[in-house]
Amino acid sequence: MELTPPEFTDYDTRLGAYAVIVRDDHVLLALWDEPEVPILMWSLPGGGVELDETPAEGAVREVREETGYDVELTGLLGVETFVMAPEKRFARVGDRPQKNVQVVYEATVTGGELTHEVGGSTSEARWIPLAEVPALERIGLIRKFIG
Repeated sequence: MELTPPEFTDYDTRLGAYAVIVRDDHVLLALWDEPEVPILMWSLPGGGVELDETPAEGAVREVREETGYDVELTGLLGVETFVMAPEKRFARVGDRPQKNVQVVYEATVTGGELTHEVGGSTSEARWIPLAEVPALERIGLIRKFIG
C-alpha cells in the first residue's frame, strides 16, 4: 500500500490539554512564569501533549507535574483554538505562525498532595477561591471556563 505524503502547511500546530478542578468553592491554578512571558499569569494546570499521548493522558500527566495531584477526568468542557503570530511565539522557530488547540477537561483529585513544579513552566500551584479569580492576571482559558 502506498502512502500519500502529508499535505504541506505553512504553520505549526501545538496540542495542549488542561484541567478545571474545583473543590469547596476553590479552583486549582498554576502560576505560569516562563521567562518569555512579561508578567506572571495564572493558568489552568496543563500543557503540551506529547507525541505518544492522547489529550486525556497529557492532561493527567501535566496536572501531576504542575500540582502533585493525581486526577480523574470527569468530562470534556471544550476545545479552544487560536493562532499565534510568528513574532508572538515564545520559542521562536523561524517565521511560521502557530495554531494552538487547547482541550479542556473537568477533573477531580484522586490522590497525591499539593506540590510546586520544579524546572517547568510553572512555579506554584494553589487552591484559589472562585470569588477571587476575576481579579487575577490570568490566561484566556480561565476567563472562558471559570470566570
